[in-house]
Order: sequence, then C-alpha cells, then structure tokens
Amino acid sequence: MGEFVLRKDLAVSATGLIKNFGGKRVVDGVDIAVPKGAIYGVLGPNGAGKTTTLRMLLGIIEPDGGTRTLLGHDRPRDASDQVGYLPEERGLYPAMRAKEAIAFMGALRGLDLKTGRKRAVTLLEAAGLGHAVDTKIRKLSKGMAQLVQLLGSVVHQPDLLVLDEPFSGLDPVNQERLEALILAERDRGATVLFSTHVMAHAERLCDRLAIIAGGKRRFEGTVADARGMLPMRAHYVPVRDDAGIADHLPADARHDEHGWNFEVPDGGVEQALSRLIGAGHGIAGLSIERPGLHDAFVRIVGKAALEQAQ
Repeated sequence: MGEFVLRKDLAVSATGLIKNFGGKRVVDGVDIAVPKGAIYGVLGPNGAGKTTTLRMLLGIIEPDGGTRTLLGHDRPRDASDQVGYLPEERGLYPAMRAKEAIAFMGALRGLDLKTGRKRAVTLLEAAGLGHAVDTKIRKLSKGMAQLVQLLGSVVHQPDLLVLDEPFSGLDPVNQERLEALILAERDRGATVLFSTHVMAHAERLCDRLAIIAGGKRRFEGTVADARGMLPMRAHYVPVRDDAGIADHLPADARHDEHGWNFEVPDGGVEQALSRLIGAGHGIAGLSIERPGLHDAFVRIVGKAALEQAQ
C-alpha cells in the first residue's frame, strides 16, 4: 500500500482503513480519495465491506487502523452538520407527513423548521412528489418514502451527501428520480458519495469510483479507466458467411446467429477486413465498442464476486 496524500481538493480521504468484527477482517487497508464536487461511487458485491467503509468515513464507527479526513476534519463527526446521510437501513416516523418529516431531518442538522418546511415543498415538487406534501409516511409507497428520506438528507443543503445503496428497492421511475436528484446535488456544488452493487448506476453517474471486494480496494479511477483495462471488441457481419471464413479472422473469433465477435488486435481490424474482402466474404456490418463497466468489474474482482452481486 503506497503513501496517500491528504489534499485540500478532497472532500473525503482515507488511508489504510481497517475494521475487524468477531475476529474477521471485513475492511482491509482501503484507501479512498473523493474530489470536491464529484459524484464518487463505491462499487462492490454484497458483503464487500462498502457499508462498513462508509460508516468509518462518517465517524459512525471507529476504524481499527488507518486514518480518514472528512471535509477537512480529522474527527468526521465534527462535520456532521455539513453532511447528508442516507443509511442502508431506512426509517421515518410513519405518522409524520412528508413535508414535516423532511423539515424534521433538516432540523437535526441545524436547519430551522420554517425554512425546512419551505424547502421540503420545493424539493417534493421537483422530485415529482408535490401531491404527497401532506401525505403521511405510512400511506406512501416504499419507493416514495425512500425518496422522502433522501430529500430529508439534502434539505439542509449539505456539502457532502453520502448514500448507502440508495437505489435498493426502487422501481425504475423512482430510480430515475433519484438519479436526477443526485445530478442536481452535484450541480448545486455538493460532493456525492454513494455505494452500490448495481454497475449500471455507477456507469451512468460516477465521475470516479472505487471497486471493493473481500474488504480490499481492487480499483480506483474513472469509469473510462476501468473500461480501458479491457480491449475493444468487434462484431462483424459478412455478406457471405461460409466455410473457411474463420481462417481470415483473429484466433479468438466466435460465431453467433448475428455474425462474428472477436477482440480487436493491437494493430486494428484493417488487416482482417482486407483478408475477408479479398476472400469474397465482404462486410454487411461492423461495430467496434469498448466493453462496459460490467465486463471490467468481472475482470477486476472475478466471476465469483459478480455472482454475489446479482
């Protein structure tokens, strides 16, 4: 593990975080560096140590080793009023109305109730929940209640928003609303740190991400960095697909009902295409693309970890 420099441009930083539970090491030397104003994802399968890492960063639990800084504070809880936090375990008072629940959560972070109620109405309307302003939490769907709790995490306009598996249990409509809210918070100037085991959300949202598996950080960088660890792949559809075509394709080429798939050679596809045209197979279709984050995740942590993430 190398040296980790704490910088003023980081909202959250940590070096060598370690946590043991019951004699088992669940977080093993994790480094985190979250730039101010970024959306940063902590990606990994269930049980990877993501929640424990976030709780150590926030000062909810103390690490058994390592150091961390939150918004410039060596003691993370000193920055609590500047932080919005959505824990993995959801919880709201069921008899409260949505507007009051949001204002109450803001009051816990130092926001006066009058301002909290006003902002709550604005937030609910922006999230497509204006009709639920005075609805009691017990009468809301699970997804709507989860969004209300999230709005309560941002009503005091925190500098840092930390979301633990925020998409869990949401239907596609509410997932879109949540993604829009995360982008809006980033555009407001907040830093957003969230954990997830669903790669699609990380791929769409994250400026940077860390991949954690087995309590260790296996990767840190941009989505493009992760995808760039794998070579591009080509999908080729010939005009004439008959015996002998494989002789003109790279050795790893595999045939399916739609054509041929193969890894783009270091020198590009031009030589293979020239051979195919010269042999009379022609080109009916050709596409070249970089593998997605899903494929990079498999390469980084292995298929066993991916199966855990499903």
